Amino acid sequence: MTRIKRGYIARRRRTKIRLFASTFRGAHSRLTRTITQQKIRALVSAQRDRGRQKRVFRRLWITRINAVIRDNKVYFSYSKLINNLYKEQLFLNRKILAQIAILNKSCLYMISNEIIK
Repeated sequence: MTRIKRGYIARRRRTKIRLFASTFRGAHSRLTRTITQQKIRALVSAQRDRGRQKRVFRRLWITRINAVIRDNKVYFSYSKLINNLYKEQLFLNRKILAQIAILNKSCLYMISNEIIK
């Protein structure tokens, strides 16, 4: 009987997994079973941290807005500013407000003065 050589499909699958884990350290980039476990773990962490990143940035924006507002004593708190923004139907999101607070404080003061009037 002639010798039958194995196909390339399994090898192609393993090399694809190895390319994903090529930057991992130690056995996590060399052993196939460990690579698959680490790949699953990495993808789970990536998905979890995408949601976490949104929360972290929102907290950062709120902190920046609050610091600038309290510094000028226009409002006593961030929550009152946001409440009055919604009452006046000025729909500026927190990211834009934080950028205005950092780069152009006078513009934020103008917005807050318009709300007070």
